[in-house]
Amino acid sequence: MSGAKKRFQIEAFKHRVVVDPKYAEKTWKILEHAIQEIYNHNASGLSFEELYRNAYNMVLHKFGEKLYSGLVSTMTSHLKEIAKSIEAAQGSMFLEELNRKWTEHNKALQMIRDILMYMDRTFIPSTHKTPVHELGLNLWRDNIIHYNKIQTRLRDTLLELVQNERTGDVINRGLMRSTTKMLMDLGAKVYEENFEKPFVEVSVDFYRVESQQYIENCDCADYLKKAEKRLNEEIERVSHYLDAKSEVKITIVVEKEMIEHHMHRLVHMENSGLISMIVDEKFMDLGRMYSLFLRVPNGLTIIKDVMTSHIRETGKYLVTDPERLKDPVNFVQELLDKRDRLDKIISLAFNNDKTFQNALNSSFEYFINLNPRSPEFISLFVDDKLRNGLKKDKEEDIETLLDKVMMLFRYLQEKDVFEKYYKQHLAKRLLSQKTASDDAERSLIVKLKTECGYQFTSKLEGMFTDIKTSQDTMQGFYAAMGAEIADGPVLSVQVLTTGSWPTQSSSTCNLPPEILGVCEKFRAYYLGTHTGRRLTWQTNMGTAVLSAKFGNAPKELSVSTYQMCILMLFNNVDCLSYKEIEQATEIPPSDLKRCLQSLACVKGKNVLRKEPMSKDIADDDAFFFNDKFTTKLYRLKIGTVVAQKESEPEKQETRQRVEEDRKPQIEAAIVRIMKSRRVLDHNNIVAEVTKQLQSRFLPNPVVIKKRIESLIEREFLERDKTDRKLYRYLA
Repeated sequence: MSGAKKRFQIEAFKHRVVVDPKYAEKTWKILEHAIQEIYNHNASGLSFEELYRNAYNMVLHKFGEKLYSGLVSTMTSHLKEIAKSIEAAQGSMFLEELNRKWTEHNKALQMIRDILMYMDRTFIPSTHKTPVHELGLNLWRDNIIHYNKIQTRLRDTLLELVQNERTGDVINRGLMRSTTKMLMDLGAKVYEENFEKPFVEVSVDFYRVESQQYIENCDCADYLKKAEKRLNEEIERVSHYLDAKSEVKITIVVEKEMIEHHMHRLVHMENSGLISMIVDEKFMDLGRMYSLFLRVPNGLTIIKDVMTSHIRETGKYLVTDPERLKDPVNFVQELLDKRDRLDKIISLAFNNDKTFQNALNSSFEYFINLNPRSPEFISLFVDDKLRNGLKKDKEEDIETLLDKVMMLFRYLQEKDVFEKYYKQHLAKRLLSQKTASDDAERSLIVKLKTECGYQFTSKLEGMFTDIKTSQDTMQGFYAAMGAEIADGPVLSVQVLTTGSWPTQSSSTCNLPPEILGVCEKFRAYYLGTHTGRRLTWQTNMGTAVLSAKFGNAPKELSVSTYQMCILMLFNNVDCLSYKEIEQATEIPPSDLKRCLQSLACVKGKNVLRKEPMSKDIADDDAFFFNDKFTTKLYRLKIGTVVAQKESEPEKQETRQRVEEDRKPQIEAAIVRIMKSRRVLDHNNIVAEVTKQLQSRFLPNPVVIKKRIESLIEREFLERDKTDRKLYRYLA
């Protein structure tokens, strides 16, 4: 056989299949009757298989168009009858009838679609007609929902039911849900046009009127409760019987009409607005205001602005009130209490919102720096707590308090002023051994170091080092000189490095011979073990414990070094004049008068007697040993040194020292900047210097200008020859 392939061809039948001319009409009548029976609930007697085959054959024999148009005509005719039935329903039966007919229509539609499945799959896609199920929905929409008498009545009925529910009536939510679901099934546009749009419009009017009534008759807290209740009701309404997409639209209406349009009036309401809530710490009401105002544009900005204004106003009054300035410790405690209260509000009511925290920080920074003595007062507060206030507290409480103090410290613009005072107060605590907790002292220094860097705390750490070194030195001294000084007074010396401790004016004082002898032995020992050092006695910073006898009663007196020098003069004589005491001790007059006041004029501590008796010390006063002095205490403290507010001259002196210390820092910053930039104009130098130094203090532009002039004189910088505001760095 050859490799050629045989070709096969299938040919059509030679004779045509003849269809009965009345076939289409007969078949359609069968199907039409079946559709009517389905609508009349008589589907049980129908053979769906036979009906399906009839519909199949009609499409197969090219009668699809007749089948489709017949279906439309039959369904339309039936739906018109249904419309009349629904229209005839009275009162509350209207919605029930509508929903019942809708349910029946859906069931019928399902059966009709099953019968016409072949047409749905073949004829409809090829002719781009609407599928059977969708056709059924469209016909329901056009003949029932868009039927004038039903359309208006349906809309009004639904809106009336919502209105009834808003005014407290109980409605059939299941029926409402079925009706709105029907509208959604017919298409989102049908739902919007026939219900949602008019629903939103009437809601605007309802809430506009209601909010006006509430704002006239309620205080702020009650109004907010009612607004929150309405908002929750609308959200709940959506979840029960409206489309989920309606939630955004209806909540916007409530937010706008009940909150946004009235928020200024609510916040500023007298005796019940935002300020009143903050003052009375109404956390629930504040939280409600926050959550409601969060929903509207600029809502939180209004709360923040009013709160900031209130904090600044009350803070300004607090830091400038003359009565409060009399007690620095209480002044700082009030600041901390105020901060705690506001922190609690932001935490519990404002969801720890960063915007409010930043507003709180900026407000505190504003008013704390209105009082130039804030750095001194904060240091005095720390001093009081580290001397007395922490003995009973737990370690966690101490840490919490120190963290709060550090928070206030961060607000200070003049941190270097705080450093000056803190150093003075720390020195007094360490030297008088009045520190309640070494751990607390060191913890605060670590916090300051973390905040401001090593340079800020290096001298403070040096003070602790000196105290520890002094203990070792005294152990060495007694080990070496034990036998020689065994019978003399017990000496404890603190050797302080000049650069680390606050500068003290060295004042002369004649020590008693018994003390002077042991002091000289210590000097010889110390200079023998350390080369190249010089010792200067700071008698104004020392303390002593004396044994004394009043009648037959032995006592111990805890006094300052100056007081010791005065009292020991009375070992040999009973009476001395002020001039004799001054000549014998050479204590500066101001200190001497203060010491004599504490020894002779304080009731319960008057171990000396003064003639004439008065509070002030005069040059011709006479002093006697008071052998009739009595006290129940065995050890009596007299004139214990405590950190007090500075007097005006001392304040001026401290301020002057701070200004002097700032000069080299400003100059160093200028040189650093110019070294890297080489050429810079005046305004930019001022801006850069301020930026570099603001962590310690805010430099005054006038002072910066003077330091620039000084650097020009010393040839670190020069002015540009053409532009006088331009500076050049000279290498």
